[in-house]
Amino acid sequence: MQRALLAPTLSISTRPPLLPSFSCPNPIFHKFKSHKLKPSFFAIRNCGSFKVKPSSEIRNTRADSNSEPDLKLSALRHLFSQSGVNIDAYVIPSQDAHQSEFIAECYSRRAYISGFTGSAGTAVVTKDKAALWTDGRYFLQAEKQLSSNWILMRAGNSGVPTTSEWLNDVLPPGGRVGIDPFLFTSDAAEELKGVISQKNHELVYLYSTNLVDEVWKESRPKPPNEPVRVHDLKYAGLDVASKLSSLRSELVNAGTSAIVISMLDEVAWLLNLRGSDIPHSPVVYAYLILEINGAKLFIDDSKITEEVSDHLKKANIEIRPYSSIISEIESLAAQGAALWLDTSSVNAAIVNAYEAACSRYNQNHENKRKTRTKGFNGSIEHLDVPFAVHKVSPVSLAKAIKNEAELEGMQNCHLRDAAALAQFWDWLETEITKNRILTEVEVSDKLLEFRSKQAGFLDTSFETISASGPNGAIIHYKPEPESCSIVDANKLFLLDSGAQYVDGTTDITRTVHFGKPTAREKECFTRVLQGHIALDQSIFPENTPGFVLDAFARSFLWKVGLDYRHGTGHGVGAALNVHEGPQSISHRYGNLTSLVNGMVVSNEPGYYEDHAFGIRIENLLYVRNVETPNRFGGIEYLGFEKLTYVPIQIKLVDLSLLSAAEIEWLNNYHSLVWEKVSPLLDDSARQWLWNNTRPIIRERI
Repeated sequence: MQRALLAPTLSISTRPPLLPSFSCPNPIFHKFKSHKLKPSFFAIRNCGSFKVKPSSEIRNTRADSNSEPDLKLSALRHLFSQSGVNIDAYVIPSQDAHQSEFIAECYSRRAYISGFTGSAGTAVVTKDKAALWTDGRYFLQAEKQLSSNWILMRAGNSGVPTTSEWLNDVLPPGGRVGIDPFLFTSDAAEELKGVISQKNHELVYLYSTNLVDEVWKESRPKPPNEPVRVHDLKYAGLDVASKLSSLRSELVNAGTSAIVISMLDEVAWLLNLRGSDIPHSPVVYAYLILEINGAKLFIDDSKITEEVSDHLKKANIEIRPYSSIISEIESLAAQGAALWLDTSSVNAAIVNAYEAACSRYNQNHENKRKTRTKGFNGSIEHLDVPFAVHKVSPVSLAKAIKNEAELEGMQNCHLRDAAALAQFWDWLETEITKNRILTEVEVSDKLLEFRSKQAGFLDTSFETISASGPNGAIIHYKPEPESCSIVDANKLFLLDSGAQYVDGTTDITRTVHFGKPTAREKECFTRVLQGHIALDQSIFPENTPGFVLDAFARSFLWKVGLDYRHGTGHGVGAALNVHEGPQSISHRYGNLTSLVNGMVVSNEPGYYEDHAFGIRIENLLYVRNVETPNRFGGIEYLGFEKLTYVPIQIKLVDLSLLSAAEIEWLNNYHSLVWEKVSPLLDDSARQWLWNNTRPIIRERI
């Protein structure tokens, strides 16, 4: 599944791809240069307590008519003039208070107010205008879902202003722009504030209430309340005490005494916990404050089971109410803490609360102010005066570099997932051959049925993209029961799907044709395949950032003047978020994070013709050390190892375009697919796998 790796949708961006800075090497938190910028077989039981709804049973949150958004916008604008608000515009991002890509339904404020349900976008409402920004993955979807009351801003296209530029253009000088500070990172809020101040606009933090929630009222869904579970050590590979000990070493080396962890996957990874508060992501809404001598987890305690409580006590972690995070931040300042804050991920409400508390402390202790100096090792000496160190969280990179147990879990779950996909494709091809009428949603639900029978299955890792014909050109298409298409045997069919298992996370895309593809479709598919192969086979020196490899996947399309509007690869968590940073493979060269041995990334070039078809081929890979005949500069060289083992349809390949080496790659890949997956299959699914992994004979060219 493709992540937002195009141009940013707004100048007040979501968490940028920052490269953490580490002061000393240790087993978990690795040392890199910092770049400041604007990843044995276990018997597994089925987890019956986790239930997943098929797409057809999920409530559609999209507005059913063009009149409903009018009423919502009118109600929102009415609040602008209320006492304590007094604003001229309100900015509504997609994120929750933790900058999550996928969020609980109760926090889907941008989707509620606009009717646009894509995962990326920002809405801005003024007293007489409403505009929505989204990236190239969602242009077609937004065109369909937005009413005439909204202006669609195609972010990244020439001449399209950013949100802040647009506000400067449409508001008279001296306007007041309101935001919910819990929904913006501190960096994003400061950037917005800086740009709009050019026209003397003021950024107003509305702490007490979210205006969209005021409009939503009683119809707003309740917050999630499912129990948390312990992530077994055999899958985590490292106990909580070891992770926290390494992180405390980082605190000491940075001259800090505490750190706030707000990213939900970082909290889950550090504490070996998993939850189900967010669809498709096994995380729980919580903050973690780690201090040198203790730790506090801010969470709704009704989610804490006896097992989880014992697990946390063993690691000396106290439980605090989720809503008490701000008061605890203020308390840290009163205690003279040196607080590590990642302003690219921690929300503006927390950062501002600490800064304000520090100012109050300094005012109250003016006569006791002490001078901070630097020690011999360059660290800041803490002399009981509270201050903040703004530095990227070290947890992001540590989490991205998988240990042996995590990689083994990823390998095992991918094989079970491949077996489910073989059963699914066997079923679907049989049904199409029988001329059965199937909708995109019915196909998606059937895939869920096959996956849910696999050991350790918990959930899908994102909403399945089941797209026939022109719907495949909508990069993040979501089929709806009342409006989706029939799967047409005479058109390309794109299926992008993934699953969450107790031991790992999967993400795979295959594009197929059930009839006779056109020459155009075959050429485009083959050029996408060639890019996929080129990236898969790439070998590169250590310290290489992902953007360097992006051109490998595009070059065969570029040769005929084609391209695609998304990045080529994103990081993937181990039994965590399907989209994970800090690494990526993208044509956006701002992310300087090096690819490191143990990281997992996707390889998913594509090509899309609007209103015609879409093509994407996606496997997951992990970075590994490779042996080379030479070692220029005495450094290590890296390459990729496959995690995904599902056949690529040969019918769609124009063999005349492939080199002998590319044919050899395809034959070798299919040989491995048969070898690894066939033992997990029987009957017709095993026969389907056999039929689709036969080698290409050169005489056929």
